[in-house]
Amino acid sequence: MSALGNVLVFAEQNGGVVHPVAFELLGKGRELADRLSVELSAVLLGHDIQEEAAELVHYGADVVYVFDHPFLAEFDVVQYSRNIVKLAKETNPSVFLFGATRLGRSLAPRVAAALRTGLTADCVDLGLDEEGSLVQVRPAFSGNIMAQVKTKTCPQMATVRYKVMKARAKDPSRKGRVVMKEAGVLADTGLRVLEKTRADEANLVEAEVIVTGGRGLKSPEDFGLLDELAEVVGGVVGSSRPLVDAGWIGRDRQVGFSGRTVKPKVYVAVGVSGSPQHLFGMRDSDVIIAINRDASAPIFGVADYGVVGDLYEVIPLLIRELKALKERRMRREVR
Repeated sequence: MSALGNVLVFAEQNGGVVHPVAFELLGKGRELADRLSVELSAVLLGHDIQEEAAELVHYGADVVYVFDHPFLAEFDVVQYSRNIVKLAKETNPSVFLFGATRLGRSLAPRVAAALRTGLTADCVDLGLDEEGSLVQVRPAFSGNIMAQVKTKTCPQMATVRYKVMKARAKDPSRKGRVVMKEAGVLADTGLRVLEKTRADEANLVEAEVIVTGGRGLKSPEDFGLLDELAEVVGGVVGSSRPLVDAGWIGRDRQVGFSGRTVKPKVYVAVGVSGSPQHLFGMRDSDVIIAINRDASAPIFGVADYGVVGDLYEVIPLLIRELKALKERRMRREVR
């Protein structure tokens, strides 16, 4: 499929702050646009968001289309899709990318349906073939294979997981165009926000420290030990897929390419063997610490620090030492 137009990125924002996934999409979008010799554009909807539009230019956009209206301050899938579809028909993008966030997963299918095109969800990589067609890579068959998908229709649309792409370095000197678009809004879309509540899920993607349990755990109750360690280090608890499949812990805790892709500062793998499926979801962590009694476990191949030992001996010792360290620091601060 030959390129018909620009590469377009939906820049999600909440409360006037652009979601970091938008910068990651611009990083990949810049790569695709340069190879196709087309412009990289972004679309931003909200209210009083001109400063955020300039940020998108600094992260790689050539053009930022801004729909600014009080009715767009809060996400309304009807208002948003209406304006985005209109823009897509005007600009005729060859590639249109959304973040695979809750908002993006709600919005992108509506836009794709209105444009009568396909949508590949939850992509973990994007590329171009020899003809310039978008190759969309996503987990399939419960994460057992990585499927390569090409779309015959245009625009070629995909939602992309957060933290699988790399944002470019911010360049404040970079120049681009901010185009203000007239927002088409409805006084009543039939949707109202009654209340906002925090999702009762582990926020693995944003966590700076993750303590993950694997098959080395003997029972569901053993996650209590990992909870204690996570509390001491200010982290959250994750899990490998087998324990999620066994019903020991919720699916929102799963790390891997059929679960969450994470990039914490510290990743502690406890009793995790290190299957390719799991490594895919955590391999870009800044520091990886592995605790496993099997010295030949693949996890040690990616770990920065490794402990070969019984987790039921190592973790209690680690918790005790960390608590003692925190107490010593607190005493020094009091002095």
